[in-house]
Amino acid sequence: MNVYDSARMADVLRPLGYAPVDRPENADMIILNTCHIREKAAEKVFSELGRLRKITEERKETTGKSTFLAVAGCVAQAEGKEILARAPYVDLVLGPQTYHRLPEMVARVARAGGGVIDTDFPVEAKFDFLPEEAAPQTSANLTAFLTIQEGCDKFCSFCVVPYTRGAETSRPVSSVLDEAKRLVESGVKEITLLGQNVNAYHGTWEGRSVTLAELADKLRSIHGLERLRYMTSHPRDMEETLIEAHRDNPIFMPFLHLPVQSGSDRILKAMNRGHTADEYRNIITRLRQARPDIALSSDFIVGHPGETDEDFEATMQLVKDVTFACTYSFKYSARPGTPAAGQPFQVPEDVKDRRLARLQALLREQQDAFNASLLGTVQDILVSSTGRKPGQVMGRSPYLQPVHFEGDPSLIGRVVKVRITTQRTNSLGGVLCEEALAV
Repeated sequence: MNVYDSARMADVLRPLGYAPVDRPENADMIILNTCHIREKAAEKVFSELGRLRKITEERKETTGKSTFLAVAGCVAQAEGKEILARAPYVDLVLGPQTYHRLPEMVARVARAGGGVIDTDFPVEAKFDFLPEEAAPQTSANLTAFLTIQEGCDKFCSFCVVPYTRGAETSRPVSSVLDEAKRLVESGVKEITLLGQNVNAYHGTWEGRSVTLAELADKLRSIHGLERLRYMTSHPRDMEETLIEAHRDNPIFMPFLHLPVQSGSDRILKAMNRGHTADEYRNIITRLRQARPDIALSSDFIVGHPGETDEDFEATMQLVKDVTFACTYSFKYSARPGTPAAGQPFQVPEDVKDRRLARLQALLREQQDAFNASLLGTVQDILVSSTGRKPGQVMGRSPYLQPVHFEGDPSLIGRVVKVRITTQRTNSLGGVLCEEALAV
C-alpha cells in the first residue's frame, strides 16, 4: 500500500511541476514514506532523516538550492510531534489519510516556513480528491496495485494500524472501476487490490453496499484484465461468497494471503483475533474444496506476551495441518499504545529467537515442497521482462514465483504456457511450450 500511496503523492504533486528523479541529491523535494508495522520503525526513520539531512545540506552548499523534506505515512501519523522535535529541519509531517492535501500543505510551508503537521483523519475521503493516475507504478506496466479499502476495525492487540490508518473505509465501486480501466488501458494485465483488511470491502454501488466478491465480478468484465489478486485479508471476513468467487471468477489467481498469526486459541484470544485455530482450518478446507489448486500464504508472530511452549507447539501443528506455499514470520515486538505492549509475561528474546528459527525451518521446508510439486506441470506465466541471461525472459506464475525461461522479448506482456523444469531457492525455471507460440 505504501508503494501505491507513494505513486499517488507523485500524482498530486505533478500539477505543481514536480516529477520523480532518480537520486535524492537531485531532488527539490524528498518525501520519506513510512510504515510502522516492523520493529524499530521510528528509529529507522530518524536514521534515514539524518542521512538525508547531509544530502540536503551539501546540495545547498554546492548549488544554493534548498530541498523540501517531508515525512509521510504511518510513522508520521504516530510520531509527528516527536519527528519535528528531534528533526526540526523537516518541513512537513503528514499522515496516510492526508496526502491528497499535499499541494495545500506545500503552499503553507512556503508561506509560513517549515514545521507543518497534518495527521488528522479528515472527514472527506482522500480518494475523492486525487487526480486520475498518470501511469501504473510497477515495472513493465503490466502489474499494478489498486487500493480499495483502508483502515481496520479489528484492533488486534499487537497492531498499530487502527491508530495510524483509522477506521475501515471503502472506495465506491465506480471509483475502483474507473481506476482499474485506466490501468488496463495503459497496459496493465494484472491488478492486486489492496487494503489493510481488504476482504471487509463494502463500497457503494447504486445505493447499496457491495462485497469484495461482487467487486471482483464487476472487474472481470474489463476487457484486457487477465489476473486479479487481493491482500491483506482477515479470516473473520472470509465470507462464503468470496470463497465461491475463487471457484467461479476466472481472473482470480489461485493464491491467497490469509494471516492467522498463531495456532493457539489462547494466544489468538489474547491477540483479539476473533477466531479460533479450528475456524481458520475450516476456512482453508472450504477454500480448497472450492479451488483445489489454491496455494496459501500467511503471517505468523512468535513470542506474543504470554506465549508458552504449548502455545508455540500449537502454531507448529497448525502449520503442519494447513501447509503453506510461502509465509511471513516475525518475532513479536511491542508497539507503543497497543494493548499487548503493556501486557505481563513478555517472552524473553532468546526464547523468541529459538521459536522463530524452528518455525521458519518448517515454513521453508513447506515452501520448498510446494515449489517441487510444480516440477513437470504447465503454468501460465505473465511475461514481464528479459531475464538475467541472454535469450532469457522472466515472469510470474499464478502463485507469484519468478519463472525464468528461454524466449524472445516479444513475449513480454503475454501470458504463455511454460513447463516447469527447475526448482531454485526463490524462483523456478522452465521451458516454453510450443503451443504457447501459436496463441
